[in-house]
Amino acid sequence: MFKGKVFDETFLMSIATIGAMLIGEFKEAVAVMLFYKIGEFFQDKAVDHSRKSIAELMDIRPDYANLKIKDKIEKVSPDEVNIGDIIVVKTGEKIPLDGVIIEGSSFVDTVALTGESVPREVKVNDEVLSGMINTRSLLTIRVTKAFENSTVSKILKLVENTSNRKAKTEKFITKFAKIYTPIVVALAVLIAILPPLIVPNATFSEWIYRALVCLVISCPCALVISIPLSYFGGIGCASKKGILLKGSNYLEALNNVDTIVFDKTGTLTKGVFKVTEIVPILNHTKEEILEYCAYAESFSNHPIATSILNEYNKMVDKEKVKDYEEISGYGIKANIFGKEVLVGSHKLFNDEKIEYSKKKINGTTVHLAINKEYCGYIVISDIIKEDSKDAIRKLKELGIRKTVMLTGDNKTVAEEIAKELKVDDYKAELLPVQKVEEVEKLLQDKKSNQNLVFVGDGINDAPVITRADIGISMGGIGSDSAIEASDVVIMTDETSKIATAIKIAKKTRKIVVLNITLAMLIKIIAISLGIVGITSIWQAVIADVGVTIVAVINSLRCLNIKD
Repeated sequence: MFKGKVFDETFLMSIATIGAMLIGEFKEAVAVMLFYKIGEFFQDKAVDHSRKSIAELMDIRPDYANLKIKDKIEKVSPDEVNIGDIIVVKTGEKIPLDGVIIEGSSFVDTVALTGESVPREVKVNDEVLSGMINTRSLLTIRVTKAFENSTVSKILKLVENTSNRKAKTEKFITKFAKIYTPIVVALAVLIAILPPLIVPNATFSEWIYRALVCLVISCPCALVISIPLSYFGGIGCASKKGILLKGSNYLEALNNVDTIVFDKTGTLTKGVFKVTEIVPILNHTKEEILEYCAYAESFSNHPIATSILNEYNKMVDKEKVKDYEEISGYGIKANIFGKEVLVGSHKLFNDEKIEYSKKKINGTTVHLAINKEYCGYIVISDIIKEDSKDAIRKLKELGIRKTVMLTGDNKTVAEEIAKELKVDDYKAELLPVQKVEEVEKLLQDKKSNQNLVFVGDGINDAPVITRADIGISMGGIGSDSAIEASDVVIMTDETSKIATAIKIAKKTRKIVVLNITLAMLIKIIAISLGIVGITSIWQAVIADVGVTIVAVINSLRCLNIKD
């Protein structure tokens, strides 16, 4: 009471105990406290059990880093390590900071980060994330992120903050308990005072006893404990499956999803581009087409640029590239070997009024023009993820009304992928700002009580992820913008995990509704029996504690929801 928590379950139990003593019912006063403490014991055990999955995730926090200083290894706190420092990770140790391997190869356990049970092979030049465990041999790593910006720090911060974002049901129960308890106390006072004054032969001791029975039965423990516990369990279950939710409000929001919008590259497809065809025009050769495109793309970090440079597989002298200009969503203008070079999509060539091949191709086409003369094109194809088709099917089975794919890729590629995956609609050749516009239109079309989900890679799609009702990032565990912009992070890069998240949300809500219905029904019956004098304090305590324990045990089912 000194802490400001006046009207809660402990207040009700205290009045019931003191009241029982005042009317000489000492055994029943002891029973109130005894059974209440037994109930509390089971509640604490249940909460500890539900926290276990989150605690396992917290185990990814590294305790130290082996900092390499010249020829010496010094054990330091991870937050003392700077970007560019060299650290050594021995077999069995956690990788303390994000970095790139500069020496050694091994297998890393990523189960705490992604839920994947199979160790991942890593070698020189591979990126590794904090929280992974080195299982095979010594690794030397150059640090690329400070500890406060590392993957493990961001995940831990995200998990620690989940309780701050409560579901509507949780907020309602909290408010309900604050209003409900004073009403119950007032009702008990009326039950204790009015009947002896009005009803002939009624005694104060008898009606005070009945009022105490009502107080004990009306204790809101079952609701106050079990409902937050259910949501906490749902979040814990999701985290074990590699799905991070930023709060129980997003878990609840996933129950009412009407439309799911997907980015294509890196979400429905692997984002692993490969040159599948080089088509020269007139007197040009394949080697010449590839060389000019490789030089033009040498300053870009786009997956398409990477695939062209990988295919070229030679050193690029960047000094040969002058007046470089990258036009977002269109292509590149540059002076290469003293010639004016255009490399990009058909939109760039339309703007420059250069005739180009309009042949229908299943893949992304990169056109090349030298000194305004069309020279040919390169075809680059992306690979559809193994589980994407299954993911769309599962979402339809869960009652999702509409699935839409948005992509900056050409219409031919988008049409082929949309047809294969059986998405309801698609829009192609979109710039980032146009994706936001398309999502705005879909938001207007959906029902007011339903939510729109956007699923992207969390980097280029941050504006759209933010605009959607629920933003989900795929494979963005190493991406700052993924964790910051999205509401849900799928750490395993599996599209099918979206259906898993929705299943967990629906099952959690069913358990919450069952708890509310069960608790309220039993309390109404028991209070009615208590007013007419059928229920004793013993039975009232057992009914209250029993309902609480049943509700808590029911809530624990949220931890083990199947895919």
